[in-house]
This record gives sequence, C-alpha cells and structure tokens, in this order.
Amino acid sequence: MSDTVYRKLAAILDTLPNGFPSTEDGVELRLLEKIFRPEDAEFFGQLRLVFETPGQIAQRAGRPLEEVEAHLKEMWRRGQIFGVAFKGLKLYKMVPWAFGIYELQLPHMDRELAELSEAYMPVFGRQFLSGGPPLMQVVPIEREIPAEQQALTYERVSSIIEKGQAFLLNECICKKEQGLLGHPCAKPLEVCLAIAPVPGVFDGSKIGRVLTREEAYGVLEKAEEAGLVHLTWNIEDGHFFICNCCGCCCGILRGINELGIPAGLVVNSHYFASIDPDACVACGICKDERCQVGAIEEVEGGYRVLKERCIGCGLCVGTCPTGAVQLVRKPPEEVIPPPKDERAWFEERGRRRGVDFSAYR
Repeated sequence: MSDTVYRKLAAILDTLPNGFPSTEDGVELRLLEKIFRPEDAEFFGQLRLVFETPGQIAQRAGRPLEEVEAHLKEMWRRGQIFGVAFKGLKLYKMVPWAFGIYELQLPHMDRELAELSEAYMPVFGRQFLSGGPPLMQVVPIEREIPAEQQALTYERVSSIIEKGQAFLLNECICKKEQGLLGHPCAKPLEVCLAIAPVPGVFDGSKIGRVLTREEAYGVLEKAEEAGLVHLTWNIEDGHFFICNCCGCCCGILRGINELGIPAGLVVNSHYFASIDPDACVACGICKDERCQVGAIEEVEGGYRVLKERCIGCGLCVGTCPTGAVQLVRKPPEEVIPPPKDERAWFEERGRRRGVDFSAYR
C-alpha cells in the first residue's frame, strides 16, 4: 500500500512542470517516504499550484473542514506544502520538488535526508536544469553594471528589495546538506532571503529571522563580499526570494560545475564579464577567489573569460586591483527575456516538457 501511494505521489510531482524523474534504484521513492507519511502523500494531490483556503480544499476532497484544516497545518509544518497565515487567514498550495519541497525541508534536514537528496541530485538535476526555461536568473552586483548600460527592473537587485514589504533570512539548505555530508562550506550559511509583498507576513515564523529592508540590503552586501552569486526566480515580476550561492554547494551552480550542463541552460543571465588583457596584472583573484563557475582561465600573461560559461554575476569586477574586469551586456539577440510571472513560467516549462498539469492549476 505505502509503495503504491508514494509512486502515485512521484507521478504527480513528475506531472508538475518542474518534474520529478524516476531512477533505476528508486531513491526518489525513498526520499518521499522519508518526508511524507502515507496519509500525507495521499492527500497531496488534493491541492493545487495556487493558494486556496482550507474550505476550498475540503470541498474538493469531500472531507470535514476541521479535519482538513488540521491535516494541512501538519503538512505545512513538515515542509510538504506551502502555507501562509496572516491576520487570521490561512492559505495553502502544493509545491514541486524544487523550488519547493526540498527547500522546505530546511528544519528537518538530517544526515539520512542529505544522503538521499545527494543521491537523487544527478538524475533530477539533469532533467530539471537542461529542459528550460531556467529556474533561476542571475542578478548581477548592481554597482558593477556600467552606468551607460540600462538594466531592466528585474535585473536590479535593488528593485526586488524595494518591491518587498517583508523579509526573512534563512540558512542555505544546500550548504546545510553538504555540511551534514562532511563538506562544510567556508562561506556564510545564513544567506537565503525570502521576500513578501505584504508587511508583517513573516512575523511569528518558526524558522529564519525577520529582517528590515535595510538589514536585507546588508545581507546582500555581505554575500557579495564573500563571493556569493545573487540568484532569483527567472521571471519578470513577483520575485519572492534571493538566494546567495556558492559553486561548491548550490544545486543550481553544481549543474554547471559537476553535471557539465551549459551555463545558458542552467541560469538566465543578461551580462558577461570581460578582461582587458592590457590592464590585467595576472594576480589571479578573479579566477581563484571570486568566480563560482570556472569561467575564467589563465592564459599567457594574464587571464581571460570563457563567455559561454560566464553567468554575469559581477563578482570578479570590483575586486580586480587594476580595474581590468568589467561587466558587458549581451547583444540583444543573445538576451532571453524571462517569463512574465510564476504562472507564465509554469506554462512555458510544462509546454517544453510536454506535460498536462491542468488538474493542478
């Protein structure tokens, strides 16, 4: 019975646009069994990818409202679904494996879950990161964008922060997983920002730390100093997170570094770095200390950027002692505008994968 219910849940997750591919050894089923009780796995399919009230969900499921409310609250606590509680109103929705269930396991991540997630990463990563559109877009360090290059709203980290009305700081689950596996990261752990358009929505959160807007800017500054890449959802509007990522732990950047997936498929970026060979003094800071994706190589007398691998984060620009590195905007024919919003991303991703997820819209 339990094997059947987890296979059914896996099929639902693979029907969602993000995907949840099967493996030869069934590690994805062991992951679900670790996270979901059988009754939770069975109930997951009653939810949708949009927020609904417990009453709406109870009506569809044909179950008593009080019972459904309790079940939804427990599934939210276990990180199986996403919920919002604000001013007496509670809303819930299903989420894909990533970005979604995996990230919501932050309070529950232990060695067993870390091992299962790591074993699943190559199979999931190849499907997830190769199919497009990219889940994430790089938001370059804003001060490194040349003044004469007009950055669009969704390319400016300040625009994302200014639209937000509430901020929550969490540990990076990728770094937490790698630490449990014996590969601790030397870079800061508390670097993941959740952003909401409604003031006070994170008040009372049992995980993370509520920040002011000014403190959120401070987190970004520290991340830049530490050599972390700003990543957010690859959409034009409706951003609700900024991750600050390293190449050794981040599941997205590991797609480039370890799985060998072309950078342009893994992340959307509108810039690339360029090194002036005449100004370069071959100090190696850009390659050895700043670049997170191996996009800089040593050449005779200096260094050069591998444009096809560069993600345009700007980390290498400000630390160059001679100002030899600069960000350059890609030509118009190479710039791919992101989908308009979350719904548009899901629709485009579903179209590319050829999945019918209309039952969960």
